[in-house]
Amino acid sequence: MKFTSQEEYGLRCLLRLGLQRQQFGPTPEGSLTIAEISRQEGISPAYVAKLMRVLRTGGLVSSARGAAGGYLLAREPGDIAVGEAMAVLGGRLYEPQFCADHSGEERICTHSVDCSLRSLWRSLQLVLDQVLEKTSLRDLLCNETEMTSWVTHLVAVSGLAERRLGTDSAPSWREQSGSRGEAARGPAPIEAPAAVKN
Repeated sequence: MKFTSQEEYGLRCLLRLGLQRQQFGPTPEGSLTIAEISRQEGISPAYVAKLMRVLRTGGLVSSARGAAGGYLLAREPGDIAVGEAMAVLGGRLYEPQFCADHSGEERICTHSVDCSLRSLWRSLQLVLDQVLEKTSLRDLLCNETEMTSWVTHLVAVSGLAERRLGTDSAPSWREQSGSRGEAARGPAPIEAPAAVKN
């Protein structure tokens, strides 16, 4: 599981358009050409053109023709969730079809009845979905320190803060439950309070 260059560069292009919209609004001056995005992000013009096609097809950007033409966000940055952008650019890290696609030489995976890996991947995807759906492009239009603070807050309210900070002495959810028989409860789900977002 890893993020692709299409997802990384696509998000960077969206953020560049978000900054432009923040400065000029949804006007022709708020648009950028492929050449401008390419120069500002250090991505080849051909790749930016490909990304703009994908993002336009996904309804995240629109194009303007004419002398002041170019690309601009189709909606306000606060109305575009990072999760939506990731889905348009390449999809999720874990899809239910993953297990069927990786069954080895068998038609059905030998672990299809009881698979701890599937449980882990599903849980990770759930956490990612929750964070990415609560994060908009507007949230990302800040500096790294501000974003780190915001993400740290999300992690803190999730109950995973001790693990994230590398506190090795923090007991796992299984250790906290007292026995393997109670392990089905698992870790608490991540939910950010409404007050996190402005």
